[in-house]
Amino acid sequence: MHIAIYSRGFVKEDLPIIQLLLDELAREEMETVIYQPFCESLQPYVHFAKTPDTFCCAGDLHGKADILVSLGGDGTLLDTVCYVRDTNVPVLGINFGRLGFLASIGKEAINAAVQALKERTYVVDKRTLLHLDSNVGLFGEVPYALNDFTIHKKDTSAMIKIHTYLNGEFLNTYWSDGLIVATPTGSTGYSLSCGGPVVFPDAGSFVITPVAPHNLNVRPIIVPNNHVISFEVEGRSDQFLCTLDSRMETIDNTVQLAIKKEEFKISLLRLDDSNFLHTLRNKLLWGIDARNRLK
Repeated sequence: MHIAIYSRGFVKEDLPIIQLLLDELAREEMETVIYQPFCESLQPYVHFAKTPDTFCCAGDLHGKADILVSLGGDGTLLDTVCYVRDTNVPVLGINFGRLGFLASIGKEAINAAVQALKERTYVVDKRTLLHLDSNVGLFGEVPYALNDFTIHKKDTSAMIKIHTYLNGEFLNTYWSDGLIVATPTGSTGYSLSCGGPVVFPDAGSFVITPVAPHNLNVRPIIVPNNHVISFEVEGRSDQFLCTLDSRMETIDNTVQLAIKKEEFKISLLRLDDSNFLHTLRNKLLWGIDARNRLK
């Protein structure tokens, strides 16, 4: 089995965990291919059983990885979408960050995670992506996102007007700082922080959530993901921000934008003792109040 490892970086407190992961993979005779900048930063601090292969882009991984392991938080795991693309290489997230809805495997579960990889006892969750169409070719070869798409005012400019349509039919004009279109996976991210609902990962829907709307009666709504959501943006500023997950582009009001469901999905791996309900209870601290605990 060939295991790719991706991370944005590390803090020295995590080096023993990284070494443990490398040692366990080597002990199980799994070949590793490591993101090159991460590998180079590790070399003074860890021991490799043998010199690992490295990758820098999606093309480098073609045919070299059965599974990609993400070391970091949810943002790090979102980066991996740009590397696995439509290859159906599944991603396993080990949480070196804070909240960790996507990278839900704790650092204390390294041994269990490696055993699950070896014995193939993990569970595969297929997650929907959203796809951005535009008239100016935004985001290059990766015009899709696992979490969300946003339109946002730039810097400290005044609020913007976002005319929004479903399958060409007018929905609403959002006077706000911005607008989020989230997948079910992304419903626990930026959308949740802006008052959006939590949506089960296998729900066939998108969430449209305004960011600081001027009209307080404007609320998040859930729409079927077989709809095309299109936008016209205007404001006092000539430029706006547009994001897919953590990637950002600057646009103006001549850019045409439309969101639809991507044709392929991404596979996320989890251990069989963990599921979405467990993650919700754990990450949102639903059991902190003793009155909410099972008797």
